[in-house]
Amino acid sequence: MNNFTLYLITTLIWGSTWLVIKFQLGQVPPVVSVAWRFALAALMLAAYALARGRTLRFTRRDHGWIALQGLLLFGVNYIGVYLSEQYLTSGLVAVVFSLVVFLNTLGMRVCFGLPIRPAAIVAATLGVAGVALIFGRELLAVSGEDNELRGLLMALGATLVASLGNLVATRNYRRGMPVLQLNAWSMFYGALFVLGIALASHRPLLFELSWTYVASLLYLALFGSALAFGAYLTLMGRIGADRAAYTAVAIPIVALLLSTLFEQLRWHVETFLGVTACVSGIALALRRR
Repeated sequence: MNNFTLYLITTLIWGSTWLVIKFQLGQVPPVVSVAWRFALAALMLAAYALARGRTLRFTRRDHGWIALQGLLLFGVNYIGVYLSEQYLTSGLVAVVFSLVVFLNTLGMRVCFGLPIRPAAIVAATLGVAGVALIFGRELLAVSGEDNELRGLLMALGATLVASLGNLVATRNYRRGMPVLQLNAWSMFYGALFVLGIALASHRPLLFELSWTYVASLLYLALFGSALAFGAYLTLMGRIGADRAAYTAVAIPIVALLLSTLFEQLRWHVETFLGVTACVSGIALALRRR
C-alpha cells in the first residue's frame, strides 16, 4: 500500500472506534475490555502469520524491545486514556493527545537525529489549535477541580507514553522486525500487562455475551487493533513518527463527521475553523520534503 492509503486506513478506522467503544461500556470493566481486545488481536495476527508461513521467532533481546513496545503502546497508554476519561470529556482528552505531534517531533530529533523543520512546528501548531477549536466548548466548560486536574495529568502521561511507544516502534521497524509478527507479540505482551493491572486492582474478569459487546470487541480487535496498528506502524516506519503522528489530528475530524451522521452533532463556527486548521496542518506536515 502507498503512504496515503495507510494514512487513510489508520484515520478512518481509529476515527470510527470512538463510537464503537461506547458499546464496550457496561458490565465489563474498561481495563478488562482492553485486555480482551489486544489478546484477541494478538491471536488473529499470530494465526494469520502462521497461515502465511511466517515465523514468529525472535531473539531474546528482540523480545525485550517488543515487550517494551507492547507495554507502552498497548498497555500503559490505553490504561491512561481510559482512566483520564473518568474525569475529563473525550474531547478534552483528544486535545491533550494531539500534543503527540510535538512530542514525536522532539523525540525523533533526540533519538534519531532527525532535524526539526520550521514547517513541522507550524503544522503541529495548526493541528493542535484546530483540535482545540473543534472541542472549544468542552474546553470552556473545564472548571479546574481536583478531579479534572487528575484527569489532565493522566491524559498528559498517556500522551507521553504513547510518544515513547512510537519511538520504540520506530527503532524496532528500523531493525528490520516484520510489522505483522512484531505487532502480534507486542499486543500479546500489552494484553498480559493490562490483565495484570486488572487483577492487581481487583477488577472482575467478566465477559459479556451480548451481540453488541461481542461485535464491537471483534471490530476493535480486527480493525481497530490488528489492521489499524499494522497500517500505522508501517506508515511510521516509512515517513517517521513525527509525520505519522498527524493521525492524532485527523482522527477527531473523522469522529466529528461520524457523530454528525449518527448522533446529530451540530457544527458551530469554531468547528468549521478547527477542521480548516487541522486539514491545513496535516497538508503542511505530509507534503514532500
